[in-house]
Amino acid sequence: MEIQGAPRRLWQLPSWLVSQVALQGQRLVGEGLAADGLRRYHFTVLVALDEDGPTSQAALGRRLSIDRSDMVAVINDLARDGLVARERDADDRRRNRIRLTPGGERALRRLDARIDEAQDALLDPLSAKERNELKRLLTRVVEHHRSTASP
Repeated sequence: MEIQGAPRRLWQLPSWLVSQVALQGQRLVGEGLAADGLRRYHFTVLVALDEDGPTSQAALGRRLSIDRSDMVAVINDLARDGLVARERDADDRRRNRIRLTPGGERALRRLDARIDEAQDALLDPLSAKERNELKRLLTRVVEHHRSTASP
């Protein structure tokens, strides 16, 4: 198999193939989110808040592996747009908790649809069965490397 510009030997490397798919996925997801004026970090934070409920900014950053200063900027963006709200933590008044607002919930539903469209575009050449198999295999590889990673 020869593809213009890429050496044939690269096409034999699963790591190279995965990175090429990831680049396309990032592009498609980025374009979908940009239609709402948001980026992947924004979406990631909204999803985590929807899944786990209100939490401290620090805990959210740790869970999502987002640097402190980046997390401040992301939360500022989302708060400015009315998608999240900061409120004092009743257990520790020095700390803020971040919660999803009703506007954030509506935005997340819109974003979920855009993300689904991006996934469909990315995996367009695959059947539903092949998509499920790819997801299963990728999940297995990710879980393996997370379980063997050094803390």
